[in-house]
Amino acid sequence: MKAIVYNKYGAPDVLQIKEIERPKPKDDEVLIKVHSAEVTKADCEMRSFNFAVKWFWLPLRLAFGVFKPKKNILGGYFSGDIERVGENVTKFVVGDKIFGSAQMRLGAYGEYLCLPDNYTIIKKPNNMSYEEAAAVPLGGLNALHFMRKANIKEGDKVLINGAGGSIGTFAIQIAKNMGAEVTAVDSPIKEAMLRQLGVDYFIDYTQENVATQGKTYDAIFNMVANSRYSDFIKILNSNGRYLIGNPKLVDMFRSVVTSKLTDKIVMFSFAGEKEEELITLRSMIEAGKIRSVVDKIYSFNQITQAHHRVETEKRIGIVVLSFDLDKKPNN
Repeated sequence: MKAIVYNKYGAPDVLQIKEIERPKPKDDEVLIKVHSAEVTKADCEMRSFNFAVKWFWLPLRLAFGVFKPKKNILGGYFSGDIERVGENVTKFVVGDKIFGSAQMRLGAYGEYLCLPDNYTIIKKPNNMSYEEAAAVPLGGLNALHFMRKANIKEGDKVLINGAGGSIGTFAIQIAKNMGAEVTAVDSPIKEAMLRQLGVDYFIDYTQENVATQGKTYDAIFNMVANSRYSDFIKILNSNGRYLIGNPKLVDMFRSVVTSKLTDKIVMFSFAGEKEEELITLRSMIEAGKIRSVVDKIYSFNQITQAHHRVETEKRIGIVVLSFDLDKKPNN
């Protein structure tokens, strides 16, 4: 089978397409024929070993490889078909069209992938293409997790910083479905897309400081790692909830102090990527309440271009790889 592999850390050109042996499922595993995979910021960070949240550096280096990657096939979020099932698998049958998360096993940058059937994998929405479905699990699962933590009520004023990313685009839609008034903060190239998703107000961070707008919020969801903690606490209402998606170590300590000594609540808990959450997302998608925003679809032969697109932050939505694109004429 074909797979995109990397054997050293570095720029996108360390990624190479190789022929490797197709994996075989164990008794409790399924063999997935991958159709599409999301290209994430985390993929780029693992490839280059340059993480936005620096305090992760040492544990991640030990986990992923000190001098070179232990797991040399990236890709955590995907869509595809069930090709084979292990003896003990009852959840799926051959031919099921699925989507989900490979968790820390990764491997979705390959034509085939083996995963335990108890991973967060379910049948994909019937009103989505494989490419659209692959763009759901990362952003959708994280957004649903944090919006539930925010305990949003009808009429709440919600601010989302870094709203134009994979997680932010889903957070906007989920918050709007919960009845919130949503303000999005991001770069001006994403404004039109964010307004199409239903944001009520847009702040261009290159021109305006959200902390000096004179407006306060009931819930703030921050996905930008280098943000100033104090700026967001200042514009949070009493009994407001501040959720940090990419927490710095110092902000974790500050969150405990703020939550104990003030009337504001700060949370940074990481998403568990539960099956129930993915089922909820599928129901919302099939009901037309939320959708994935796909920026561009690349063939697997265009993997370096896809990583460049994600790293330069010029994408307007989610970047997706498609094995199917390689099989179409003139590609």
